[in-house]
Amino acid sequence: MRTERTGAAAKAGHDLLIHVIGWEATLEVGDDSSIVLEVDPTSLRVRDGTGGMQPLGYEDKASIEQTIDDEVLLRRNIEFRSTSVQPDADGGRLSVQGDLTLVGQTCPIAFDLLVGAEGTISGRVVLKQSNWGIKPYSALFGALQVADDVVIDAVSQPTDDSDAVLPRVLRDRARLPLVGPRGLEPMRLHAQAEPTHAGEELDHAGLGGRT
Repeated sequence: MRTERTGAAAKAGHDLLIHVIGWEATLEVGDDSSIVLEVDPTSLRVRDGTGGMQPLGYEDKASIEQTIDDEVLLRRNIEFRSTSVQPDADGGRLSVQGDLTLVGQTCPIAFDLLVGAEGTISGRVVLKQSNWGIKPYSALFGALQVADDVVIDAVSQPTDDSDAVLPRVLRDRARLPLVGPRGLEPMRLHAQAEPTHAGEELDHAGLGGRT
């Protein structure tokens, strides 16, 4: 998840790389293709911070994570359910529409997923926090703020026990367990993805810690 700093004191804040380490997802392909994603809202972990007056230390990162849990995401479940999943002619791209629930509010979003030859799936979506009633975090009496737009990158791959190979499988019916960081307890699938730069990034425009 990527955010940008804004405000008169933007130089005092940090751009953060944050990984989401607890999620699971199901991709079903067929006559009625669908994607379901569930995220543990307390599983965001600060991996790196750039910019700012001082480098982020361990306590700073822990403080930011606590602020995200208590003041931004409020420890409330995050869920996405697709309403439309349309593959292109060669199965290399999926056009997805659906409903994303954050902090108890549900809004429609749309994005594309790219499908690799080995079954890897990647995508990017830009979310506007205020659409879900989230007030972008601010500090220094509002002089340092997190920008409203947040960019989320994601990468996953089928789990080892899946024999599906994309993109050709998009022409047939398949149910794919997707691999993500540390998975939640599985329902039909178990998602355990390795942390990558396509995790989640959140800008430190004063999310706890020093500036």
